[in-house]
Amino acid sequence: MIRRSWAQTASIEETLALWAASLREIKKRIRPLFNQDRVARNAGLFLEGLLGDEQRKTGWMRAEAAGDPGPWRQQAILGRRDWDADGLRDIVRDYVIEHLADHDAVLVIDETGFLKQGKASCGVARQYTGSAGKITNCQIGVFAAYVSRHGHAFIDRALYLPKEWTDDPTRLKAAYVPADAGFATKPRLATRMIARAIAASVPFKWVAGDTVYGVGDIEQQLRKAGKGYVLGVSSAHVFQSWGKRRSVAGAAADIARTLRSSDWKSLSTGAGTKGPRLHDWCYLELADLEVEESNDTNHGLWTRGLLIRRHIADGDLAFFTTWCPAGTSIETLVAVEGHRWAIEDSFETAKNEFGLDHNESRSWHGWHRHVSLVMLAFAMMAVIRHRANPVVPKKKQRRTKTKAKASPPRH
Repeated sequence: MIRRSWAQTASIEETLALWAASLREIKKRIRPLFNQDRVARNAGLFLEGLLGDEQRKTGWMRAEAAGDPGPWRQQAILGRRDWDADGLRDIVRDYVIEHLADHDAVLVIDETGFLKQGKASCGVARQYTGSAGKITNCQIGVFAAYVSRHGHAFIDRALYLPKEWTDDPTRLKAAYVPADAGFATKPRLATRMIARAIAASVPFKWVAGDTVYGVGDIEQQLRKAGKGYVLGVSSAHVFQSWGKRRSVAGAAADIARTLRSSDWKSLSTGAGTKGPRLHDWCYLELADLEVEESNDTNHGLWTRGLLIRRHIADGDLAFFTTWCPAGTSIETLVAVEGHRWAIEDSFETAKNEFGLDHNESRSWHGWHRHVSLVMLAFAMMAVIRHRANPVVPKKKQRRTKTKAKASPPRH
């Protein structure tokens, strides 16, 4: 499956060769996860099925693509074989960082829904999902995407278990949920993923997330780790300034009502399908603080702030709590927030092209195995896209710009 959208610079022949080499490399990397060659081979066929052109990535469709008489070998990879889905998750993360790493990268946290029928699939419940825009019967997965100037891909995932699941031992046992899983809020799942990324020395400078993740322990975790953030909060979130010439205090919505027309600036969060994604923005610095003593990564003053986005067409407002090195521009913060678009695009692509929401397994390990294999397929194509469309290094761009402005040599 090679779409021109994934390879705009390299020729089809070059990209096909890159695709084949990448698939061989990926299969070699995941081989240690499996005890038998036969199971490793079936996992490779499963991956090829996800990368195929079939619209539905069901067991029968993958089996047909693999030349199997039925879906049993495909289903066994998810349900009846003993291998570590978290080990695969770590392989995906390391592969992404090896090829897409950048110290200015943004770690984006978001969730997506998996619509389901019945009550047996692990974590399924009537709950709100933005995927459907309503409360419906679904599973919720929380994801971390690595977004850099080289590309973007998922590096972590977690299945959210509602309390109606964690309070029902019989239901947990039937879905093979580990005994130590327990209840965890979505922000708590996010802090675990951030902690895993930090422990693995994943290079990133920022974290971005919507209003689900702008409260709780995430802010303290990121401050201690020396990471900046742009996290969504509700209109009722209270902010207060100190040590600043302009005094600010109260709920975010009330603060917005005090702003002058000159406080707003029209900025783009990046290129969309219909051109630049323009909004009006206002950034209010609230306080300058010394970074925590326990943080050995960064030193000096950091600024806590409030970033407000106003929709140009209808005036709808969105609010973000921010933490960044003192002197960081509003343009930088807007660009960080704009990186959230990448994970939304990733969800759409992963579902439409790689079968992220086509999992037929009902168990805990089945969900994590399927999702991790999809993450691997997505990462492979993201890396191919980067290698087929290399980014010009920043230093070369600056030199080119300088030469263009330079005066002619004197003779």
